[in-house]
Amino acid sequence: MLDLLPDLFDQHPQQLELATSTFNDYGGKKIFYGEMVTVSCFNDNSKVKELVGQNGVGKVMVVDGKASTTRALLGDMLAEQAVKNGWQAIIINGCIRDAGTIATLPLGVKALGCCPIKTEKLGQGETNTALTFAGLTFNPGQYIYGDSNGLAISKTLLSI
Repeated sequence: MLDLLPDLFDQHPQQLELATSTFNDYGGKKIFYGEMVTVSCFNDNSKVKELVGQNGVGKVMVVDGKASTTRALLGDMLAEQAVKNGWQAIIINGCIRDAGTIATLPLGVKALGCCPIKTEKLGQGETNTALTFAGLTFNPGQYIYGDSNGLAISKTLLSI
């Protein structure tokens, strides 16, 4: 399968909402879906680091970095940890770094762009809260679907 969203929208148009922002694809896994786990942070990826160390099987991390382009919220080491712990994908309303390495990993990664500067880890941020960006509200426990066509969310798991 090379595309997921067109088929999902054909089968479940009333249950899906499409993100309005265009995210760039950086991960080696282009098609993904899973239950949302949310993180809100600004130029501090402490909470992202905590979550990638946890079991992520069947889950997609959605990170609202407030569209900051001055620090990267995901790099190769955290992405490798996410793969090791079974995460399907990480979506970042902000930047990543180590894009060349991340492209080789079996992980879906979408972000606004790249920045080579890492964050300070100050323990700031929140997990499992509703996030609003890209014209959508991302709620923990709902489902997110992604491919090269974009991102979409639903309240329930849809048949694929």
